[in-house]
Amino acid sequence: MMSREELLAVYESGPEAVVALLQTLLHSHEQQISALSARITELENRLSKDSHNSHKPPSSDALAKKTKQTKQTKQSLRQKTAKNKPGGQPGHPGTTLRLVDEPEAIVCHSPACCARCGTSLDQTPEEVGFERRQVNDVPPLVKLRVTEHRALRKICPACESTTSGSFPSGVTRAVQYGEHLKAMGIYLQEYQLIPFLRTRELLFDLFGAAPSEGTLASAKAECHAALEPVEKAIKGAIEEADVVHCDETGVRVGAKTHWLHQAGTRSLTFYAHHRKRGREALEEMDILPGFVGTSVHDGFSSYFTYCWCKHALCNAHLLRELTAVHEQDTDHHQQWAGRMMELLREIKAAVDQARDAGKLWLEDEKRDAFEARYGGLLAEGFRANPPPAPTGKRGRPKQSEAKNLLDRLDKHREAVLRFMNDFAVPFDNNLAERDLRMVKVRQKVSGCFRSLEGASWFCRIRGYISTLRKQDAHVLSALQSVFSGNPYMPRLQPE
Repeated sequence: MMSREELLAVYESGPEAVVALLQTLLHSHEQQISALSARITELENRLSKDSHNSHKPPSSDALAKKTKQTKQTKQSLRQKTAKNKPGGQPGHPGTTLRLVDEPEAIVCHSPACCARCGTSLDQTPEEVGFERRQVNDVPPLVKLRVTEHRALRKICPACESTTSGSFPSGVTRAVQYGEHLKAMGIYLQEYQLIPFLRTRELLFDLFGAAPSEGTLASAKAECHAALEPVEKAIKGAIEEADVVHCDETGVRVGAKTHWLHQAGTRSLTFYAHHRKRGREALEEMDILPGFVGTSVHDGFSSYFTYCWCKHALCNAHLLRELTAVHEQDTDHHQQWAGRMMELLREIKAAVDQARDAGKLWLEDEKRDAFEARYGGLLAEGFRANPPPAPTGKRGRPKQSEAKNLLDRLDKHREAVLRFMNDFAVPFDNNLAERDLRMVKVRQKVSGCFRSLEGASWFCRIRGYISTLRKQDAHVLSALQSVFSGNPYMPRLQPE
């Protein structure tokens, strides 16, 4: 701020000096207002983003009531071609309890007296029928069953030497927990994501046994080692698949940020953690370096460095970004974004309809028409979002979110429309997001991984469990087979 003496000096210099000062001040104020307005717009746009118009997960959404526009947009992103009502669809098998022919126990309830005249029926042996009702329940407490193994010693009648019998494989200590209880501990921690303390409490409440944290950790280490060949087989099968979904998410390992990477198909899942997110981690993961099929991902630049495989972008991510551009369109220059959303949904509906009709591809005329509309909308978007003017500073001037999105839609248009040209490729990358969702749930429930070793245990065991669930295999029985020395091998044939 100018002092009083400086202002008086300008005043005494004449009207031109005063006008020049006012123009300088007004220009400075205009620049400040413009910068503050841009900053306010940026902050408002940032605050308006949630899971429906950005890459943020639904768990990060605030509890504030959504606007009507947001609700409608969020519903439209999940539109399906078939207008099914909520609930079970016609023809689904259902899960109704049925009467069994041979119940474990039968309890008879005899009437004490006649309901009409009140005569006692205690001495009446004749029965003319009965009505059945069955209750399905579990025993109130299943206690541990202790099995003692005895290695007998016998003296040879010929040489009189003593020979001892051999204990079964896995029976290595005087007192230990068996394979079923260890499998249950793994099931609770790595599948149901229950932390150590609550796992011990649950095992005690159910079975009267509370194995220590060290015992549970040793069971994890044993399971991790036994599943090494199974994980190797799953990884090899994923590398040979036609379509692989890839994604990554941040995790805390030893109070440091690491990245948990996922690669999977509809029937197989593989996890790996690394301190890096990009190419270095993908090389160590060693699936994409030899992969020649189609990699479905969210557009992270490191995936595009593998040029010997095809790429398909997640259109659910693109729809959310287009939603953000469309909702923040205060000057009505971004109408192309709304029409691009409609086009992508229209293509998806056409692909679904053709696939349901048994077709393997769209008609050439229809596909060419979709591609022409796609290119026209990009051209409209580029006209509404020209490149920013040079600022005179080093480096490229900052572009708007709309311009960045347009550049990506243009550069990777083949990957965006891959689902239209190859029906084996899905519209989105939701499979990978579902595989990673439980990783975030685990972090919220049980906290970070205390060590690299613990993160490695989780990745291998959870990948095995995820694969079992995709194939509708019984998880607990499979985990028991791991501790019995013969791990259940999931189906490896690609689907």
